[in-house]
Amino acid sequence: MSDTRSYDIDGIELTDDRYTVEQGLIRNKYRALDADGDVVLRGKQKLFKMREEFPFTDAEGDEVFTVTAGGIIDVAGNYVLSDARTGEDLVILDNDYSILQDTWKIRDADTEAKLAEINSWGALVTVARNVVPFGGWIPHKYEITDPNGAHVGSIDGQFSLRDRYEITIDDASSVPKEPVVAAAMVIDAIQGN
Repeated sequence: MSDTRSYDIDGIELTDDRYTVEQGLIRNKYRALDADGDVVLRGKQKLFKMREEFPFTDAEGDEVFTVTAGGIIDVAGNYVLSDARTGEDLVILDNDYSILQDTWKIRDADTEAKLAEINSWGALVTVARNVVPFGGWIPHKYEITDPNGAHVGSIDGQFSLRDRYEITIDDASSVPKEPVVAAAMVIDAIQGN
């Protein structure tokens, strides 16, 4: 079991087991709500950048962390989550792109040890989303697992005009919540879900 406290981000504390991520009216702008419906995190993709960048702020608008692509136009690659206040790289969101399954690994930025994995459910749904006209309207579902493959939670897409995900973390004893919530936003923006 890893110590999730070592992945705490200055200025934000996610303590709930359920979060809702909603896309804004403007593409690739997101907010995360806690179980009471209060905004706890906002993120958006910076436009016109050579390397994709997603700054995240708390409810008051103070920057808490940034996710930056490892390369230029990096659909299948690494995205580094860095604490905005300390400048420390905390985790890497690693995308293993496949037309059959979306797989994201959350790894320690220093040791590259896997902390969690986020996998889409069902190859047929993933193929339909990528190939069928208007496939992007099909809600996507992901399973969150710990480093040993045990279920820890889910990210369930909801059918709506703008993307909406319900994040449920059943057991966060070994998985840091902030990178999981950030990953839901980054996955949606990168893969156009």
